[in-house]
Amino acid sequence: MTKPSLPELLHAAVASVGGVERPGQVSMAEAVAEAVEDGSHLLVQAGTGTGKSLGYLVPSLAHGERVVIATATLALQRQLVERDLPRTVEALHPLLRRRPEFAMLKGRSNYLCLHRLHEGVPQDDEEGLFDPFEAAAPTSKLGQDLLRMRDWADETETGDRDALTPGVSDRAWGQVSVSSRECLGASKCAYGAECFAEMARERAKLAEVVVTNHALLAIDAIEGAPVLPPHEVLIIDEAHELVSRVTGAATGELTPGQVNRAVRRSAKLVNEKVADSLQTAAETFERVMELALPGRLEEIPEDLGYALLALRDAARNVISALGSTRDKSVQDEDAVRKQALASVETVHDVAERITQGSEFDVVWYERHDRFGASLRVAPLKVSGLLREKLFTERSVVLTSATLQLGGDFNGVGASLGLPPEGTEGDDVPQWKGLDVGSPFDYRKQGILYVARHLATPGREGSRTDMMDELAELVEAAGGRTLGLFSSMRAAQAAAEELRSRLDHPILLQGEETLGELIKNFAADPGTCLFGTLSLWQGVDVPGPSCQLVIMDRIPFPRPDDPLMSARQKAVEEDGGNGFMAVAATHAALLMAQGAGRLVRATGDRGVVAVLDPRLANARYGGFLRASLPDFWYTTDRNQVRRSLASIDAAAKADQA
Repeated sequence: MTKPSLPELLHAAVASVGGVERPGQVSMAEAVAEAVEDGSHLLVQAGTGTGKSLGYLVPSLAHGERVVIATATLALQRQLVERDLPRTVEALHPLLRRRPEFAMLKGRSNYLCLHRLHEGVPQDDEEGLFDPFEAAAPTSKLGQDLLRMRDWADETETGDRDALTPGVSDRAWGQVSVSSRECLGASKCAYGAECFAEMARERAKLAEVVVTNHALLAIDAIEGAPVLPPHEVLIIDEAHELVSRVTGAATGELTPGQVNRAVRRSAKLVNEKVADSLQTAAETFERVMELALPGRLEEIPEDLGYALLALRDAARNVISALGSTRDKSVQDEDAVRKQALASVETVHDVAERITQGSEFDVVWYERHDRFGASLRVAPLKVSGLLREKLFTERSVVLTSATLQLGGDFNGVGASLGLPPEGTEGDDVPQWKGLDVGSPFDYRKQGILYVARHLATPGREGSRTDMMDELAELVEAAGGRTLGLFSSMRAAQAAAEELRSRLDHPILLQGEETLGELIKNFAADPGTCLFGTLSLWQGVDVPGPSCQLVIMDRIPFPRPDDPLMSARQKAVEEDGGNGFMAVAATHAALLMAQGAGRLVRATGDRGVVAVLDPRLANARYGGFLRASLPDFWYTTDRNQVRRSLASIDAAAKADQA
């Protein structure tokens, strides 16, 4: 039997989901197949509605080697495992004559730990959670959640937190899960044979397609100990998120609360002298942190340096002592010891990392109203790590609706450790960028309006003219507005102001769960939804409920953001343009994601309104506009009000 061609396979897969083949999807599938075949790398921008999941699944399954797919969001992981993969595997089976297995794999703390569930959490000397687990009806929300999870443990096949509905708080989940450092290991654990995390790993080892998340991919790259099974092909979907997820995984944090927890957990397992030295170091650290002012620490202050050295050395002594003493009087000693060791090792590792003072790290203080001060350390850049760990021994395909910023792929490529496209050389990763376009006609479906007449937004203060403009636009649109704001304070101020001026319901992020807000926004076309960062990329509401997307200002990083400003400075010291490479690229990515909320289906029409004149007037405005979908562009406020009124009237006529 002759091997089926890629077009045949794609046709079968698209037919199985009741879809229509699109030219962009065909181009993408061909490019993915080519990259996989010759071991090169591909950055492919595929707009909403292209069908990019099938664009990479079909050539990957046809290749026949193991593929790992890493995504940023839970929604896409679910879509792949519950819908796209089962249908595609079944559709391709008659042609490929095989039925590839697929599996989901996440970090250990995402799975229910049976040891924790049945033996309980090794108690810190804090208040107990509630009366014993078996208490007939614990009244606290935490107690109710724990009892519900005990019932769920008997029926779940995966133990995956995301399969528990409704979900539970982080605090509740923390009572029934362990990190990889806290895990006893399958061979030492009484529940090792039934362990959900171990079963997930075993399924992944047998699967041809492994679906995971960016966080686990980052851990796999950073820690050196492989978590993912060996694979020939790596697909990174939602790739615009990768750098921030890897940065997050490589960021260390120390807080007084965390250090005190390590003291409590280890005190009962080591001799008094060793425990006292860690206690003293913790108290010194806490005193220093009480005086901490937010901001970057280009040099470690003497008092902090002394406190960190004391913490590091005391933690090292505790780690040695934990390994050499046994105390049978401690109930469930192995679990208590493992939890204590995990806590103390984290304190030791972060303290040592900061005291070593790598030029490739950025250190800063943060202060939260609720949680107090924290000390953080993050890599200045992750491009070198990604280049070394991702692009050496496998073919990598990175895809997203927003990878081409300012008209090319080199900005995103550089953040991933890739040289400019077309660079030749023996040790240089070979890659190409491809924009397969979108099935939408953006120039006919959408307008980009920049309110050029408004005052340039300052760092603080009310923007009265912006509020007037916002109210007039929402009124003209008949509601139907997704408001994307650069800060929660700005979103709250706008919601408060417009609730007093307009009759349209204004939903505000934080007043209800995100899922509930989006559901209510989609259900009533007259409603508006205002919010901040997660709304810029987390809303998929096709149809008449979202016909106006408003951005209050260009979302540059805050000037006092320690990591972003350090990265900007580093680019400038290397002779580059730090503002364009860091701040403008960050803003372009968010704006492209935000503008992408408007057109989600072929029948959608509407306006993206940017209430920041710099998009029209500043030199970098052209770069930012080139990163957005190719909407019809105007700065004419009267024209845009007429257009919104017309779109509103058409939507009402359709509903009548």
